[in-house]
Amino acid sequence: MLQNNYSVIGIMSGTSLDGVDIAYCDFWFDGKWNFKINCAKTYEYTNEWYNKLKNANNLNTVDFLLLHKEYGSFIGNLVNVFIKEHSINKVDLISSHGHTIFHQPEYKLNFQLGDGSFIAAQTLITTVSDFRTLDIALGGQGAPLVPIGDELLFSNYDYCLNIGGISNISFKYNNKRIAFDICPSNIVLNYLANKISLKYDEYGNIARKGKINEELLLQLNELEYYYLPYPKSLGREWIEKYFIPIIDNKNIPLHDKLATCVEHIAIQISKNIFTNGKILITGGGAHNKYLIERISNLLKNELVIPDDNIVNYKEALIFAFLGLLRWNREVNVLKSVTGATHNTISGNVYIIDSKKDVYCQDVECLEMKMGINESVIK
Repeated sequence: MLQNNYSVIGIMSGTSLDGVDIAYCDFWFDGKWNFKINCAKTYEYTNEWYNKLKNANNLNTVDFLLLHKEYGSFIGNLVNVFIKEHSINKVDLISSHGHTIFHQPEYKLNFQLGDGSFIAAQTLITTVSDFRTLDIALGGQGAPLVPIGDELLFSNYDYCLNIGGISNISFKYNNKRIAFDICPSNIVLNYLANKISLKYDEYGNIARKGKINEELLLQLNELEYYYLPYPKSLGREWIEKYFIPIIDNKNIPLHDKLATCVEHIAIQISKNIFTNGKILITGGGAHNKYLIERISNLLKNELVIPDDNIVNYKEALIFAFLGLLRWNREVNVLKSVTGATHNTISGNVYIIDSKKDVYCQDVECLEMKMGINESVIK
């Protein structure tokens, strides 16, 4: 599939469990990579799926593996629905982030739920999945993965800030792209909103009514993670072990907890902006007007919030791009970002060639089809 124009479906499910983001994107190369999001949609999780994913880390081995297959089939069926709803005729590739269940790179432990082979089987479209494992095997964090897209698709910004379940940032330093997770964000704000039966604090309106609790703010800002050098990344396990107990143990009104957490997020983000320049802000947190105001008050930089397609679907877009780079055997995970020993061409490929009635998996089949033989580690 070596060509200049590609149509790829990117799939993203974040730690905040808002739903599955699906984006149908075109990419073309004319000396540099260009993109267009043709259409995109978020499919909210049912209560059943929300609870399955939320509690997946507590399952026994057999039930966990069954869920891995079931979730892959679920994603594949969603893609089929998406294709039908938007009358899509041409898809070269599907690229799926999966849903992060385990992320403990210090133990070389990671797992992205959603078996790519089941996505391919449901859709009959070649699928790429599992982008983290090779990087972690090579000593990397396996995250963040989005910076290769920041480097090749959004290089006109000085900083790319994504405020999702976890906030992360990407920028050039000494001519190298670096990136890291900053702090828990929507995953914590949503956790607090859930306590009053809300999915999230819309526009930060509840937090805006609260008062910042200085003692709680100090406790959060003093967490050891914030003093670690990059590369570094955060997972649900760290948040549940270190962050949630601090806010749960503080006996103050909920709106004060929200206000304090918003201030904490704004402070941690501002501490990781080292120069003047344009900051691209995406992710669900870009819609939190109170949070954006607090960030703006702490920085002199120009904050750029793009159109809703980019705000809401930048990660799905970039995972579509990661899959494309994997298919073309180009580096898609940067060692300067993750701390791995090598750049990698990461992801498992499940090839569907319905014209030849051939279904196959990964390297040997790729070499057969493409006539190439090279390492995926560079």
